[in-house]
Amino acid sequence: MRRLFSFGRRLGQMLLSSRDEEYAGRGYHTLDWELRKIHRAAIKGDAAEVERCLKRRFWDVDARDRKDRTVLHFACVHGHIEVVTLLLRRRCQIDIYDRLNRAPLMKAVHCQDEACAIILLERGANPNIKDIYGNTALHYAVYNKGTSLAEKLLSHHANIEALNEV
Repeated sequence: MRRLFSFGRRLGQMLLSSRDEEYAGRGYHTLDWELRKIHRAAIKGDAAEVERCLKRRFWDVDARDRKDRTVLHFACVHGHIEVVTLLLRRRCQIDIYDRLNRAPLMKAVHCQDEACAIILLERGANPNIKDIYGNTALHYAVYNKGTSLAEKLLSHHANIEALNEV
């Protein structure tokens, strides 16, 4: 007899494989319906639209999506410097975590966006925050062979002896 509903097996396989994708993937895998208008504007790099959203609802500066990612996370992943500076001027939280305990600095380094990473470091972002795997921003810089990013992180007191969960 053929099974009509086999969602459980596929769901379990998706959950197991999604952990590896979240760790290995540089950017975020998102669907348009999952995001608010301000998140979509940050992904596009539309600083004017982000500003309009913040004028309507000023508390949206740290708005989160379903996976606890903020507008700053998305702007750093996509390398939109104008949106990052706008959010920092509006006093967003700079060391805010997503569901995997990754801060925006960590995502900027992971996506090899040096300009965003430098802006965050100069504004006081903590380079020693660990994600759920124990990785810091320095781990991601070394993993991606970003020597200039690693040098910048070390100049901002990144812990060179931080251990991750191998």
